[in-house]
Amino acid sequence: MMKKIALYIASIFLLVSCSDYFGDKTDLDFIEPPEFDARQAAYVPIQPALTNFVRPVDIVAGFDQLIYIVDEGSEEIISFDYSGRELSRLSVPGVTEVVQDRRLNLLALGKTDTTIQDSTYTLPCIYRIELGGGGNYGLQFGQITNKIVHPFYYKSVFSKSDAIDVKFTGIAIADVNEYYVTRTGPKNNNESSILPPDDAVLRFNEDDEFVTPINVTTSQGLFRNYFKQPSSVTSLVRPPQIEATASRDFMVTLADPNESVKFRFIRYNESANGISYTPASTSRDTSKANSFITDVDKFIDPTDVTTTGDGSNFIFVTDAGTDSLYQFTREGYEGVRPPPGSNETKYIKTSFGGTGNAPTEFNNPMGVAYADEILYVADADNGRVLRFKLTLDFD
Repeated sequence: MMKKIALYIASIFLLVSCSDYFGDKTDLDFIEPPEFDARQAAYVPIQPALTNFVRPVDIVAGFDQLIYIVDEGSEEIISFDYSGRELSRLSVPGVTEVVQDRRLNLLALGKTDTTIQDSTYTLPCIYRIELGGGGNYGLQFGQITNKIVHPFYYKSVFSKSDAIDVKFTGIAIADVNEYYVTRTGPKNNNESSILPPDDAVLRFNEDDEFVTPINVTTSQGLFRNYFKQPSSVTSLVRPPQIEATASRDFMVTLADPNESVKFRFIRYNESANGISYTPASTSRDTSKANSFITDVDKFIDPTDVTTTGDGSNFIFVTDAGTDSLYQFTREGYEGVRPPPGSNETKYIKTSFGGTGNAPTEFNNPMGVAYADEILYVADADNGRVLRFKLTLDFD
């Protein structure tokens, strides 16, 4: 069986190795994109790629066993079944991110035009979309039932900078139907400011009511500005629905170029003394792996992060700076455990990518999802969604 897999991977490399890289990005002298090597453990492409998009920027595996893709170019959410068959589309103004809660509602990050004192502003917002009603279910029956507009979920005053500079960048379901939203902006990010920072992770309850910005307690004290330019967020609450945990822990990626480690795993703690959020520790055991999710300068421009809910406990990160997809274990090791009979003693790297349009290359990968042992990547500037399967998962 392993010989067949090795021949299969080798044939893929014969097909893709002739493709040229294209496009100049940032100087990557200090970091190398991971290479897709013909090894016993690797992610191999499933053909054909999903196309008919303008610019796909986000993708999520729903609790209803469907895949939802955000096309920023057409301002649509598009649903697919696991076979890759398109089912329906729904227009949502300015949509960039989507997630599904366990009531099977969609929560989408978008924009809305709002008139304030006779002037119209385009503001960030969160759309709640119900997919069922009258015995029907599906994206084609989707109805926007609520709209949470920035900044009015937490203050009544308004300034033009709220419309120009503040953005929502990610959303994740937690503890059944609460959710976290990442926000970026230039104001109040100094720790000494008495106002909440624009760069923040925000907690909302299941009724779309703002609860609090997340403060993080470390060994150095309590930090209100812990998250520097957060670019994406995910939680441990993942499909399948029947097995999903109720957790308030979450993971965040950071886009701030001054942050050398751009990944954070945050634990929710509740005790008689109150509620706190603290950084979770990840392993750096070099006897088990050669690289880790907390390596310095591991990522340049991380765009999305997701976890798995099937017990494999993988973490996936897309990076537009290296045009690559990275895979880690929950402990922070890069790669997967060596298969039985392998000569390898450490975790085997399965990260891959590089700039291009071949089946294992990307041009600004912006979103990642995982369902039914299939990995999905929204390859934004190639206008496609790619699917991959780990060779160890083939029957």
